[in-house]
This record gives sequence, structure tokens and C-alpha cells, in this order.
Amino acid sequence: MSNASNACVVCSNLSFSWPDDTPVFEDLSFSLGGGRTGLVAPNGSGKSTLLKVIAGELRPRAGSVSVAGTLGYLPQSLPLTSDLTVAEVLGIASVIRAIDAVESGDVAEEHFTTIGDDWDIEERTRAQLDRLGLGDLALDRGLGTLSGGQIVSLGLAGQLLKRPAVLLLDEPTNNLDLDARHKLYDVLEDFNGCLLLVSHDRALLDRMERIVELEGRELRFYGGNFTEYEEAVRAEQEVAEKNVRNAEQELKREKREMQQARERAERRQSNAARNLKSAGLPRIFAGNMKRGAQESAGRAGQTHANRVGEAKARLDDAGRALRDEQRLTLDLPDTTVPAGRTVFLGEQLQVRLGDRPVFEGPGVDLTIRGPERIALTGPNGAGKSTLLRLITGDLPPGSGEIKRADGRLAYLSQRLDLLDLDRTVAENFTAFAPHRTDAERMNLLARFLFRGARAHLPVGVLSGGERLRATLACVLYAEPAPHLLLLDEPTNNLDLVSAGQLESALNSYQGAFVIVSHDERFLHEIGVNRWLRLADGELTETGAPRQQ
Repeated sequence: MSNASNACVVCSNLSFSWPDDTPVFEDLSFSLGGGRTGLVAPNGSGKSTLLKVIAGELRPRAGSVSVAGTLGYLPQSLPLTSDLTVAEVLGIASVIRAIDAVESGDVAEEHFTTIGDDWDIEERTRAQLDRLGLGDLALDRGLGTLSGGQIVSLGLAGQLLKRPAVLLLDEPTNNLDLDARHKLYDVLEDFNGCLLLVSHDRALLDRMERIVELEGRELRFYGGNFTEYEEAVRAEQEVAEKNVRNAEQELKREKREMQQARERAERRQSNAARNLKSAGLPRIFAGNMKRGAQESAGRAGQTHANRVGEAKARLDDAGRALRDEQRLTLDLPDTTVPAGRTVFLGEQLQVRLGDRPVFEGPGVDLTIRGPERIALTGPNGAGKSTLLRLITGDLPPGSGEIKRADGRLAYLSQRLDLLDLDRTVAENFTAFAPHRTDAERMNLLARFLFRGARAHLPVGVLSGGERLRATLACVLYAEPAPHLLLLDEPTNNLDLVSAGQLESALNSYQGAFVIVSHDERFLHEIGVNRWLRLADGELTETGAPRQQ
């Protein structure tokens, strides 16, 4: 690993804006040494943009970036065309051609220049591919024959073959199944340079040595992994909440004392006026005494007003330290399913793609009873989405029998395409729950964080996390409420806040669900109590995987 011990990234007074002058971040200064760093923030905060600026793909409006050593960068979307070969994606095709030429007797100097120190490139490539689960890939194989997950792993292998001192990764576990994820975790744990990655995969973030949070327009560093970061943030919030409560009490006390002082001054003035009148003092003398009392009361009142102002300022400061938690608060009693009820029964279900059956033998059997929480796992391409479509009825089986209980079934595909993009959140919600009053609907939408004008935005302009919340609101409060939910990779491309909101919604839901996901921690958080694995055409019951 070249220069790994000295690997670092230094950003000084970095600012970036989009062409329309919308600022993304302003005056960021930080440095990263060796070790593994996870970068977290809500979607749209500028995480991917910051990686692109460090990688040199975007030019900052102001400030500078310095990278010590070779840099490797794996973007979220790889700009690759299907006619490339594996060797070309890995960036080793020219070296292999040069080695082949030399071994054939062509000793032109340009070949040796191309090869450099990479005489062992094939052996290193094979070893790297093997570690990432791609050991059987031929170097001349076309990219068009590979899955999305294989292409991501291949892109990472290409960056690692550069022997980078600094490695930037943007959502590297997207599209990876569980086996591929665990191989990637192991490879990154062995990386000994400077690693900076953006991810919403908490199992991966728990393997980091520090977490950096892009909060507003500043970076905040936390030592330890993601779980430790969450604990630190929770402790900060408890202190912030206590400070807000204390500041609120102090403001109330200062307001009360100001009111009491005002009432005392008014009583003194009233008593003094009566005493002066009964004492029969000359008018000019009485007037001076009255003016003096008023000025004294005014000074005291101003002192109390200043104290109230200071207390308000302290409350504002305390409030700024509070995070907007954006938690969903839901109650979904209408989704309850009795424990013994059979929601779905499928026997010997088979589907053919062309001439090829998707499942082994006569097909798969699946029974869903009561409020079961089922995780459907397995490698990419095994047929998990096909099985979900059989359950919904979107795809009729080629053979086998299906029985569905009465009651509504809801299916959230990866595309989140249930809602009308041109209609507002409120209009979509009205279509799903037409018999509720307007006040009820607005109250329920507020629980999904669509308050005021946010409820009247067209769905088409929402972010991915907002669209998920709008879809969940429409599905979970629909009439009638769903008793079986099917979700296909619902956390893909969700930021950590949105994933937490999905957890809240599913933990409030009281019906049955089947969820396809490679995110083990998410599956544990939502109380999955039955684990199914679809692999090699067979559906098998497995125990819960051990959390790592």
C-alpha cells in the first residue's frame, strides 16, 4: 500500500455551490489521517458532493483539497458501458496485453513502460476478485452479463488494484446481497490507508473507527463506530433537553419576577400619591417626589426586562443544540391480525422464465399465519421479487395453488410507484382514505411529518425519504387497513433518518409482513420473527442470523 502510513486528506475553507448558486457547504476545513471513517448526514446534505470534490470530479467554489498518495474513488453510480470487459473495468487490460506481447518475444520499450512494477498483475487481480466473491469471473467476460452487485464489487476491486493510499467509497453496499456485503466488510477491515465512505448500511458503519457528521454546513467528528456515535448523540440530546428545560424555567422565573416588581412599583406609587395628598406638601415638591419614584421604577423595570431578554437568548442557544429528531409517532390498531389466521397459503408454486423454471422441483410452499414478521433473504437473482409478485397476484403462477384470506394486501416495490406523482401528498392520502374528515387526514399526515405546506407538495418533488413516508401514510391508513404488507428492499437509497422512520412505522404496524432486505441490522430492529432463505431455487426456514 503506497504511502499508507502518511495517507491523509486535507480540506481548507472548502465551499461548493450548484450552478444556480444554491450552496451545498460553506467554509469546511478538516483533515483525515489513516483509518476508517464513515460520513453520515440526511440525503441531500452534500455527502456525495463532498466525495466528488475530494476526488477532483467537481471543482469547489472556494478553498482547496490536498490528497497525499494515490487516490481511489468508487462513486454510487459507475459510469460503465456493457461492452467493456472485466479486464477493462479493472484497468488492467493494457498491462495484460503488454505482458502477453513481451512473453511472445516483443521487447519494445513501450511494453515495459506500460507494465512498470505490475508483472504480477494477473495473480493480484485473481486474489482481489476471489476475496470479493468474484473468483470465477473470466477477465475477457463482458460487463453486460454481470449483475448490479457484481459490477459494484468489480468496481471496488479495480480501485483496490491501484493500491490506493486514500480510498473514497459512496454507498458501496448498494445492490450487494448478504454474502457480498460480508466479503466487502472483511476487505475494508484489512485496508490500512485512509478510508472515507458514505453509507446508510449500519453494519458497515459499525466497522468504522470514527464517524463524521455533516450537520448543516459543518463537520462534527465522533470517535468510535456508528453505535457509539448514536450513544454520543443521545447523550448530547439529553444534556441539550435538560438545558432547554432549565432555560425555560429561568425565563418563566424572570418573567414572574418582572411582573411582581411591576406590581410592587405600582403599589408603591399608589401609596405614595395618597400619602403626599394627605401630607399637604407643595405641588412642585410632590411632583419631584413622584417623578423620582417613576424613574426608580423605570430603572428596576429595565433591569428585569434585560434579564428576561438574556433568559430568552439562553433559551434560544439551548434550543439550537437540540436536533430535529423527525420521529414518526404512529398508532395502527386497524392493522391487527388474529394469531391463528392464515393470511396466505401457496403450494408448489412454480414460474418459468422462458424455458427455465425459477424454483426447484415442483415449486415452493409458503404459508403466512397471523401477524408474522418474515424476512426473505438470499442472493441477488434467486427469485425473491418473483415470489413477492406471486403473493400479491401481480404474477400468476405457472402451476400450483394459492389461497388468500379476505383483507387488504399492500405491496411496496423498490420503485415506490404507488402514488400519483402529479397530485399532492394530501390529495393522494384522500384517495386512499376517502371517508376520513379533512382534519383527521391532516392530523395523520402530521404524524408522518407532513405539516402545513409540506402536505400540499406534489409527490413528484419529494426526496426518496419523503416519498417513502408519503407512501407509508397512504398504505398504512388506507381503508381498509392492510393485513399483509410486502416490501422489496425498502431501505435501498434511504438515509439513516428515513430508515429509522421506516422502522418506527413497521414497529407500529400490527399485521403480517414479508420483507426482502440484505440489511441485517434493520431486520433485527423491526422484530422479524421468521427467517426464510431463497437460494438455488429452494425456499428454506433458517434461524435468525447472529448479529455481527
